[in-house]
Amino acid sequence: MNRQAQSAVLFLLGASLLHAGTTDLYLRYVKQGLRPLVLVSGAVLIAAAVATVWYERKRVQRHKGRADEATHAHPEPHPHREPRVAWLLVLPLFALILVAPPALGSYSATRTGTALQEPLAYPALPAADPLRLSVVDYAGRAVYDHGRTLRDRRVQLTGFLALDRDGAPYLVRMALNCCAADAQPVKVALTGQVPPVLQPDTWLRITGTYTPRRTEDPVNGGPIPFIEVTEAKPVAAPTDPYDESWNN
Repeated sequence: MNRQAQSAVLFLLGASLLHAGTTDLYLRYVKQGLRPLVLVSGAVLIAAAVATVWYERKRVQRHKGRADEATHAHPEPHPHREPRVAWLLVLPLFALILVAPPALGSYSATRTGTALQEPLAYPALPAADPLRLSVVDYAGRAVYDHGRTLRDRRVQLTGFLALDRDGAPYLVRMALNCCAADAQPVKVALTGQVPPVLQPDTWLRITGTYTPRRTEDPVNGGPIPFIEVTEAKPVAAPTDPYDESWNN
């Protein structure tokens, strides 16, 4: 792969990052707070591609006279051909451009233990009814604060459904520190008025109340709190499918 081809790949990769950063596509790869870095990375790659082309043209012009003189003195050698296999490096780039990966869902959640972490603090909750919380926030308060701030409150959670091997339903949100590669599930078990027909990966908005009941994750033995469901409605998948509240 010659310099011109290398610069073209750099330019396309930079343009892909800029496209992802100016749309919601980047949320499939990294957390929301890293958007500026995605945009800067795209701009740097495009600048590197332009600089590569400029310096290569200067180099060719500088050596053109010398090459012409050498050609008169000696026969021109057969030009070296780059191995075609090098172009396989472009395939991941086209995959990035053409195929948006799906967000991690129930398959990953049921094969990975809950990653619930004890919160550093429990901020005061608004007086809204129902109280909208993230799955991570509800699970942390239910397990480590023993539901002290959740009692006598109607709570509303949004997440996707996952079923364990015994068919027990969980409302799940994949939490991440940096990017989708390190995403781990936080699970809330459902009891009460649970829909009779459950399809994994369906996004639901659950309204319910705190219950002290809890169970252990069958994968890693981690704590999973329950929520007493009073209402469940299917909803569209959110723009940002991951939950970042555990490291805020």
